[in-house]
Amino acid sequence: MNKIEYLELFRQMVLIRRVEEEAAQLYQQGKIGGFLHLYIGQEAVSTGLISARKPQDRIITAYRDHGVAINAGIPPRQVIAELLGKATGMSKGKGGSMHMANPQLNLWGGHAVVGAHLPIATGLALGDQYAGKDGVTICMFGDGATNIGWFHEALNLSKVWNLPMLWVCENNQYGMGTAVERASAVTEIQRKADGYAIPNERVDGMDILGVRKVAERVLGEIRSGKGPYFLEILTYRFRGHSMGDPERYRKQEEVRKWQENDPIGIYHKYIVDNKVASVQELDEIEAQVEADVKDAIEFAESSPEPSPDELFKDIYVGTY
Repeated sequence: MNKIEYLELFRQMVLIRRVEEEAAQLYQQGKIGGFLHLYIGQEAVSTGLISARKPQDRIITAYRDHGVAINAGIPPRQVIAELLGKATGMSKGKGGSMHMANPQLNLWGGHAVVGAHLPIATGLALGDQYAGKDGVTICMFGDGATNIGWFHEALNLSKVWNLPMLWVCENNQYGMGTAVERASAVTEIQRKADGYAIPNERVDGMDILGVRKVAERVLGEIRSGKGPYFLEILTYRFRGHSMGDPERYRKQEEVRKWQENDPIGIYHKYIVDNKVASVQELDEIEAQVEADVKDAIEFAESSPEPSPDELFKDIYVGTY
């Protein structure tokens, strides 16, 4: 990578962090309805993965999707406007926190039902294979989804049909409030892919360059026709499962230990230590991000609510 690319990864991670922090404040002020699942602590995963994709590669993920949306190219104005349910949001205020999507950017959602998007991902990859395209479908999901029936059905068919798929388990140690070892007989999640003869490996999700390096390699292998691949990316969410989570299931000492390996801090140190850029240059990026997020909030709060007739638009109607 050149200097511009290194700094762009830093900018995206900082932007995700600040959008999420401000989203938490807006939620507490009663300006965001429904659920809100923050990505704080996991920024290196989606940033590293998506920076390695090509435009034809599809992305589909679960409900912790604000960071993925930003990495896919959706402006912070549209992200925050969608969180606030405004007409200027990416889905006209009708999708909300858990349904960030933009097919033009090859982002196919944000899905609220645990594991339900995995068969959809298989279908996307099958469509590309059938049409003779060289796109790879990147399907991201949490460790909890690997205990769902859809997980096994989707992985099995992806291997049977040798589909161009990158399965990515973001193992943030907890499925809601349940630790992995309390819910899964196999605690090394990557081993679940062995049952379907899908090659797999574990990756440090707090190291953005490590994630990107592995993603570049395996996406190339998949694109060459080698079939699906499975990554278990070890990460940690610094905040609760959602905004209503009292976090009684984990000790603060555990959270602090993981926060010492903050992915943004690790990458900041790498850039400075390797003389990619100076502390001043990184400070300038952070200042610009701060201004962009402030602008996005002002834009969203001043945007109109969807009109009542929007209830009847963008709906599929079947005739019988």
